[in-house]
Amino acid sequence: MGSGNSQLSGIDVDEKPVHVTDCWTHYSATVNAENSSLSIFIGPVLNDDLGKLENDLLKKSAKNLMLYRHPCILKFVGTWSKHGRVHLATESAVPLALGDQTALQACIGLHRVLRALVFLHQTAQASHNNVCSASIYVSADGTWKLGGLEYLCRFSDLTTKYLQEIKGHRCEKNIAPEENTKSFSPSELPTSIDQYAFGCLAEELLVDKTGDIPGLAEFKELCKKQLQHANPSERPQLSSVLSHPLFGHGFIRIHSFLEELPLKSREEKECFFQSVVDELRCFPEELVGAQLGALLLARLVLLDTTAQRRLLPLVLRPNTEAQQGLFSLETYRKYVVPRLLQMFCVRDAQVRMLLLEYFPQFCQVFLDDELKDRVLPELLVGVKDTNDCLVSMTLRALAELVPRLGAARVVGGKRAKLFTDGRPKVPTAAMPVSKAVKSPSREKCAVPSSKPDTDSAASYETLPERPSPDGGEDHSTTDEEVEAWSDWDNEVAGDDAQQLQPPNTRPATLTDISTLDIKNCAVVSGDREVDFFQDMEPVISRTKVLRVVDASTRSKFEVSVAGEEDGWGDELDDWGELEGDPKEG
Repeated sequence: MGSGNSQLSGIDVDEKPVHVTDCWTHYSATVNAENSSLSIFIGPVLNDDLGKLENDLLKKSAKNLMLYRHPCILKFVGTWSKHGRVHLATESAVPLALGDQTALQACIGLHRVLRALVFLHQTAQASHNNVCSASIYVSADGTWKLGGLEYLCRFSDLTTKYLQEIKGHRCEKNIAPEENTKSFSPSELPTSIDQYAFGCLAEELLVDKTGDIPGLAEFKELCKKQLQHANPSERPQLSSVLSHPLFGHGFIRIHSFLEELPLKSREEKECFFQSVVDELRCFPEELVGAQLGALLLARLVLLDTTAQRRLLPLVLRPNTEAQQGLFSLETYRKYVVPRLLQMFCVRDAQVRMLLLEYFPQFCQVFLDDELKDRVLPELLVGVKDTNDCLVSMTLRALAELVPRLGAARVVGGKRAKLFTDGRPKVPTAAMPVSKAVKSPSREKCAVPSSKPDTDSAASYETLPERPSPDGGEDHSTTDEEVEAWSDWDNEVAGDDAQQLQPPNTRPATLTDISTLDIKNCAVVSGDREVDFFQDMEPVISRTKVLRVVDASTRSKFEVSVAGEEDGWGDELDDWGELEGDPKEG
């Protein structure tokens, strides 16, 4: 998102600060383009030497966070200067609130702090120099992160002079007693400063914590008597503290395994995912959701084939009457949904298809605004992908959103009522049969013509043909025309007969419809076979010739029918051989 001196764009910083210290002010912020949260640390104005020193401390903290990266250290995002004030952006986190954690949560948090310190000592060859509760932050998913790296230095730079310079800004009660002696040489035992400070921190956090945690009492004793030993050489290395039975607790072991998943072998991961669900059911789901929610949906877990079979079906589905899951609806909504919303922004085909596979099972947990503003836009992106499988699964997911958001929101574009209910309407008992058959909508299809026509029923103009039942391509169908289709099945049979009726002719009254039933038709029985096609035989009658009578005896406009001759007659070789010439007279 940003690094070095590049200023992040589109950041909305809250007006109310989260925390205020002597060196900076801590704010929460939102990145509008990504809909994600950040923490912004802003130094004081550079108006005096003290302001310059405090800004320098913030700059050094930013530099060390950018350099020493570890899953248990606060994540660096970016830094810049604005109006003479230094700005540091990190992942969203808040200062540790003492007393708000259970004994197990405190043990998990201390385990993370311990791992961060071991990384600094063994890998970075550096000393933190200010391990205390003020240096610990809690991320949005409840994970503890070590911060406060403004006093960190490499072992080679750790001198008595440097420790004296920063002594006034460090947590006084966690400073090792040997720093006040003239004979102290930090270069000889560079890790002893953090060992002592961690012992003080653990004692402070666990002083009032009790619970069924194996090794809790022994760990308290270790922190008080060994890590805070007056002789620095008697203090145990922090790497050896990691193997204490307290950190062998089942929940802490699961937590550590998930964080160190990239380092595990394929066999170790298969064995872990096959049994982890049964182990997780032994702990409160609130604790599992708060501490492991993000880890259970990490990318490496999502792509692991064993996890896809044994773990993810129970994590991605909320526990309801219709389906079995690891979290109840309330816990799922609180800890899993925020992670899923982030995952929908990931353009990884395998991750997206996994989400789409279980989308019908968890989409009902989302709020309508979340579906509309965050999920739907990402699904519409998937429709345009070249992966046919992904597109097919995306279309199924979009269908799940139609009952929630409506087709207008999901489909978009101009829509019209192209399909109607074609079921026949049942006439009421009080309506006469003749009125039930007569369709008012059909009467609207014939209007008087403005021009007289001598061709019988043509004096009534017929409206243009209605669109086909499938709606055709014409979207200008009126409500009256659409309504006319409701009686379509009842009217088709009588369309032609009704259009040939003369003007002002009322339709004939229908006889008792029971007489029309095929069961009441008389069928001749006996030996003679019934010919059902008898009435369909053509009848050829003689052609009647019109003759014009001679004008001398009759009027020239009178005609007579000569019915004595068969056909045209042999003597009629030409059309002009008619009795009497019509031109005469």
